Amino acid sequence: MGSPIREKLLTLLVNRGEEYLSGEEISQQLQCSRTAIWKHMQELRKEGYEIEARPKIGYRLLYRPDRVAPEELKSYLKTQHLGSSIRYLSQTSSTQALAHEWAREGAKEGSLVITEEQTEGRGRMGRSWHSPSQSGIWMSLILRPPIPLTCAPHLTLLASVAVTRSLKRETGLPIWIKWPNDLLINGKKICGILTELRGEQDRIHYIVMGIGINVNVSLEQWPQELTGIATSLEIEGKKSYSRPKLVASILKELEGLYLGYLEQGFEPIRILWEEAAGMIGKQVTSHTPQGVRTGTALGLAPSGALNLETEDGVISLYSSDIEYPAF
Repeated sequence: MGSPIREKLLTLLVNRGEEYLSGEEISQQLQCSRTAIWKHMQELRKEGYEIEARPKIGYRLLYRPDRVAPEELKSYLKTQHLGSSIRYLSQTSSTQALAHEWAREGAKEGSLVITEEQTEGRGRMGRSWHSPSQSGIWMSLILRPPIPLTCAPHLTLLASVAVTRSLKRETGLPIWIKWPNDLLINGKKICGILTELRGEQDRIHYIVMGIGINVNVSLEQWPQELTGIATSLEIEGKKSYSRPKLVASILKELEGLYLGYLEQGFEPIRILWEEAAGMIGKQVTSHTPQGVRTGTALGLAPSGALNLETEDGVISLYSSDIEYPAF
C-alpha cells in the first residue's frame, strides 16, 4: 500500500510539470516537515523516479517509471468508486487470493488489489498465467452487486466488454472476445478474466474479478512455448504502453457499464458483447465434459450462456473450451 503523503507529493510534482516546486510550498501543501519531504523523495527515487533537487529553487520531476502503484494510478483515475481503495504490492503470489482475504475482512465495493508481478497467477480451470515483473496488468477488483447468484455470469461478460472497449480505444489494436472471458488479437490471447464469488442461497456476499493483461512483454521475454497461443500489446502494437493509464481507462469503462447494468439489466451488455465477440454466425467446436460438439454460434442467452445450433438442435454452453477460425 502506498503512503498518502507520498501519493500527494508525486501528484504535486506531476502537476507542476517542468517547473520547480519549492520545499516550502510542498511543506505547506502536505503539512509536513522538510525532513519528511526529503525522506519521501528518497523513497520515490528508490522506486525509479528521477527527481532533480536545486538549492533555494526546489524539486522537479524528470522521469516517471511505468508503475501501477497508487501514487501513479490516482493521477489518471476518473472513477467514483472503482479503485477508491487500493492495495498494492511489488510482488505477490496471486491478487485473487489477496482480494478474497480483503473482501472477507469487509473491503468496500470497488476496492482494488494490484501488483507488478504475480508468481502464481491463475486463469480459468486452474491454469497458470505468465506474469513477468512490471510488464503487465495483474489486478483483482472487489464488487458487491445486489443481484441474484444466477446472474453472476453476467459480470464476466460485462468485464470482457469493458476491457475490450478500453484497450481498443487506448491502443487501436484489433481486439476481440473469445467466449466467455479471453481477449484475442489475431487469434492469440492477450487477456484473461477470472470472476469468482462467495455467497449463499440466492445472495452474493462479494465477487472478485481478476484481470490479467500482457502489456509490455517483448518478443525476447516471451516463452517460446507460448508464441503460437498468446501475445502482448507491445508485440502487436510495436510500442510500449502506459500501464497505469490503461488501468485507469479500464476501471472507468468498467464502472460505467457496471452502473448501467445495475439499472438496465443484461440486455445492453449482451448486445455489446455480441458486437465485440466476432464469433456470432461462425462454426464453433466446443469441448465439454459431455464430449465434443460442433455448431454455429447464435449468440448469448439471457442467462449469459452461449447458444450453439448443432445438428441435434440448439444447445446452451455454460462453461467449456471452444475453438473457431481466427479472424
